[in-house]
Order: sequence, then C-alpha cells, then structure tokens
Amino acid sequence: MNTRAEQLKAFDRLLTIMDELREQCPWDKKQTMESLRHLTIEETYELGDAILDNDLDEVKKELGDVLLHIVFYAKIGSETQDFDIADVCNSICDKLVDRHPHIYGDVKVENEEDVKRNWEKLKLKEGKTSVLEGVPKSLPALVKANRIQDKVAGVGFDWEAPNQVWEKVEEELNEFKAEVKAGDKDAIESEFGDVLFSMVNYARFLNINPENALERTNKKFSKRFQYLESKAKSLNKPLKEMTLAEMDVFWEEAKTL
Repeated sequence: MNTRAEQLKAFDRLLTIMDELREQCPWDKKQTMESLRHLTIEETYELGDAILDNDLDEVKKELGDVLLHIVFYAKIGSETQDFDIADVCNSICDKLVDRHPHIYGDVKVENEEDVKRNWEKLKLKEGKTSVLEGVPKSLPALVKANRIQDKVAGVGFDWEAPNQVWEKVEEELNEFKAEVKAGDKDAIESEFGDVLFSMVNYARFLNINPENALERTNKKFSKRFQYLESKAKSLNKPLKEMTLAEMDVFWEEAKTL
C-alpha cells in the first residue's frame, strides 16, 4: 500500500490535472454543477454495481470516477469563490469530529446502536427540525424506505423484535389481498406500498439490505434468462415460438449452473 505522502502526492496530481482540464479542454470548460449531476448519479450506480459484483479492480476504477466528480465540483466552487476542495475536506472533518463525541469527546457508548442514536440527536441540535431531513427526496423509493426506517429507529421509534415486524407484514398482506379482491386499483396500489414498506422494515431487522437483496435477484434472474435465450438461439428457435414447458427445461438447467 502507498504511504500517506504518496497518497497526498497522488491527490495533488489529480487536483493539478483538474486545473489543466478546466483551463484547456473544451468539454471540461463547459461543464457546470447541473450538467455534471446526472453523470455523478450514473457513476455512483456503476460503483454500486462493482461492489455487488465484488470486483475490487472495478471498484477502484469507479471510486476514481466518483472522486473526479468531487474534485470537479470543488473546482467549479472555487471559480465562483464559494468553496474549494480544502473547504470540502474541512467541512466533513469538522462534522465527523462533532458527531463522534465518543471518540473526540467524553461521551460513552456501548454499541453501534448508541452511536446511531447519538448521531441523530446531534443532527437535531444542529438545527434540523426533523430526523427525516437527511433523506434525499430523489432517492429511489426502496432505498428511501430503508433510510426513513433507519432514521426513525435512531431516535427510538421502532419495533422491539423481528416477530412483531413479521406480524405487521402479514397484516399488510391480508389488507392487500382484501383490496385485490375488492378491485379498487388505487387502494390496491396503496396497500401494495404498505406491504413493500413493511418488508423493507423486516429486512432491516434481519440485517439485510433490501436494495442489495433485490439487485442480487435481478442479476440472478437476468443470468438465467440469458441462458434460456442462448439455448433457444442454439436451436434456431425464437423464444416466442417456444412453449412454457420447453422454456422451463432450460430455466431449470440454468438454476443448476
């Protein structure tokens, strides 16, 4: 691994390259925070994919892409005299010190849950009116549900045991079934949302990340379906001309691979 001096030298190199690109490259000169935003989101998802694939070489590359965006935003901020990369670093350093009084102060904690509760209390002392203010509005719904539940649990609004949460899941499922039977589409959608929300909550009690779990299933399904497609292609038979029974044979094969 690199020494601290080598790490700082590498970061300085990136800052220098960013300065040069901003001055000399037509594309880089044209970018704004708004134009970079969707690209940053895309890079973050690519990093997430690499993490789920456990491809550490790709994780390294995608972290570089994300870091580039951070440096890019800081460079733009410095041009408008609003902030620079030092301000960004000092801001997060100050926040970490302030929110870890059990490390940098005299607060005592027993476990991770104590740390999380202290974190949310400190945020409220900083002037936030709700523990939910830290949940971005633009988060995907599944991720947002998990973060909302995590936030409120941090201040004690939570179930006591997993079995209580599962009972809530069953309750929501029964309400969903009743609305499906009644046929009111709006009510069906509402109750389906309640089922998903309660399942996310149950996953949290089992220490399962629901986003990761669903993405693993997405990947598993995609691989199996692509195997089915390859088998159909080898038979020169379009999938739409195959019966479900024929497709199921290859599907079961894919599950054993």
